[in-house]
Amino acid sequence: MQRAMAVLTLALVAAVPASARAGGLDLRLGAFFPSGNSNLFDDDNQLYLHNGHPVTKSDFNGIYGGLEYNARLARNVEIGFSVDGYGRSLDTSYRDFVSPSGDEIRQTLRLNIVPVGVSIRIVPTNRRAALAPYIAVGADLVFWNYEEFGDFVDFSAPAPQPIVPDHFKSSGVSPGAHVAVGLRIALSRDFSLVGEGRYLWAKADMGGDFAATQPGLGNRIDLGGASATLGIHLRF
Repeated sequence: MQRAMAVLTLALVAAVPASARAGGLDLRLGAFFPSGNSNLFDDDNQLYLHNGHPVTKSDFNGIYGGLEYNARLARNVEIGFSVDGYGRSLDTSYRDFVSPSGDEIRQTLRLNIVPVGVSIRIVPTNRRAALAPYIAVGADLVFWNYEEFGDFVDFSAPAPQPIVPDHFKSSGVSPGAHVAVGLRIALSRDFSLVGEGRYLWAKADMGGDFAATQPGLGNRIDLGGASATLGIHLRF
């Protein structure tokens, strides 16, 4: 998948006439709302509390932002190359277990996602329009990292099960896809405000410390979700 996407990207760049390659740069910042549809998030919900309530996917809502270079392919059609990033850490404790002294057993969950994408954008107005809505579709390589570190109950040990400090980690690169809708509001010839909503689809089988111990019992992580951003568009 990585090689195919790289070849496609190079082919699209080569297809852009040299006179049209002058384009624009988008800088954006907003929020990411993970869809959380995988057994990893289900397990987090069953095991941990955050701020006194069971961990839910909404607890992973966090800051999202990035940049995108775009160039005109044809009338009303652009190609964009983007790098975005999201990260969120949750301080948690076990739902159903405490230390022998009655204290909470605390740990931290951390998720980082970096989609690197290519998009085809349809802008059904001329480049001088004061309001320019658009839609886009694209493919991504999603770089991700998930960690849990702190104190944990050793469930594999005989009772009384000890509490041990530990650090669990899984990371990888997964294929993804996205759709987006947005609006550019021109403030001058070369400067616009941009609002965009985007949805990313991506999932991965986890390795590392979260790898399957038996066939069919592996952890799977949902890397997708919705984002909403505001930003600026600079036209070259």
